[in-house]
Amino acid sequence: MTISIVGHGYVGLVSACVFADFGNTVYVIGHTQEKLDRLQSGDPIIYEPGLKEVLEKNNKAGRLIFTTEYEKAISSSEIIFITVGTPPKENGEADLSMVLAVAEKIAKNLSSSHFTVVSCKSTVPVGTNKKIEQIIKENKKTSVDFSVASCPEFLREGSALHDTFQADRVVIGSESQKAIELLLKIHSPIPGKMVVTDLASAELIKYTSNSVLAMKISFANLISFYCEKTGANVELVLDAVGFDKRIGRVFMDPGAGYGGSCFPKDVKALISTGKELKINTQLLQAVDDINERARMNLFEKIITHAPGKSIAIWGLSFKPNTDDIRFAPSVDIIRELLEKGYALTVYDQEGIPNIRKIFGDKLIYAENALSAIKNADALVILTDWNEFKHADLKTVHEQMKQPVVFDGRNIYDLKTMKDLGFTYISTGRESIFHP
Repeated sequence: MTISIVGHGYVGLVSACVFADFGNTVYVIGHTQEKLDRLQSGDPIIYEPGLKEVLEKNNKAGRLIFTTEYEKAISSSEIIFITVGTPPKENGEADLSMVLAVAEKIAKNLSSSHFTVVSCKSTVPVGTNKKIEQIIKENKKTSVDFSVASCPEFLREGSALHDTFQADRVVIGSESQKAIELLLKIHSPIPGKMVVTDLASAELIKYTSNSVLAMKISFANLISFYCEKTGANVELVLDAVGFDKRIGRVFMDPGAGYGGSCFPKDVKALISTGKELKINTQLLQAVDDINERARMNLFEKIITHAPGKSIAIWGLSFKPNTDDIRFAPSVDIIRELLEKGYALTVYDQEGIPNIRKIFGDKLIYAENALSAIKNADALVILTDWNEFKHADLKTVHEQMKQPVVFDGRNIYDLKTMKDLGFTYISTGRESIFHP
């Protein structure tokens, strides 16, 4: 089958590589020739484990074609996936300008010789695919046979290939049986449950899924606030709660809060949609507010207990195994610390190039974890990379000017840190102050 994917970010590029690996011919449409050339040469641009290898394999097989031209790609494709960004506006509403602009371009290049499915993989509010359908009807040059569909993605950055090859479910929403059959066919190699719904349900499923996960994180942080006030241990509390099969422990992770390209914007977008529909969104607003409070809670600990102005930061990306810093706690905390006059040395396996675009020469960028902490007054941990989890803590103690650690991800054992002589301040657990 021949398909087109408009957009080559995390969703677009991973989807393109997976569908190509299933044997399809995949056009990937972008608007920056330099980036498309890099992709065609095998450079995935973004960091995602395993993506470079799958990209190179399918480039070599000739199944991936990167282009700025809509005409040939769209006219020859049976399925077109829209995967461009839907960032939040200042009021939290999803910005659909790129999605709708792409719909116009698709409309003008659809073929009249065969049926085409136009399917939105971008996370969009309920009703967006109907808008896409209307735009295509208004802008198509000839009589064409097409249907729209919603086919949201559920990949996690850092495990995106696995989440696409081995998805636990594929959601297909459409009012057209022909569209559903084509989408079922192209997804048939994926072993997950095939969920066929109407358009509105498919659009709402993605927002619901991400908001529930964000709610679990914020709830864990709320309980951590209680623990810090009462002397309870949040890890013991949540472990015991998680043994209840109705609740579980997954995503009940207290710390510096959630970030990335999905949870923050999707929670805000669902709040915005709720307000439009005159639905009480207090629960979702609380999820968002607690997430902001979690970041500031850590920041306040740092400025209260850091013994000096030289701070090392381990972890810039919003989670391990990605270079994505969108809405990452590191961005907010770095900005606040700089305003307070702290000198910051930062290190992350993949996130430095992106953080440098924001802060430039305001930060010192370390080449490795140990050089970042040399002579530091304190260390702040914001991303739970395995490199940090398995660090030689004795060496860390020796390298630092003052062995003070603020752990925004609770990656170390309390007794170990106490025995080694650290001042160790984490989330929702006893703070250890070494004289």
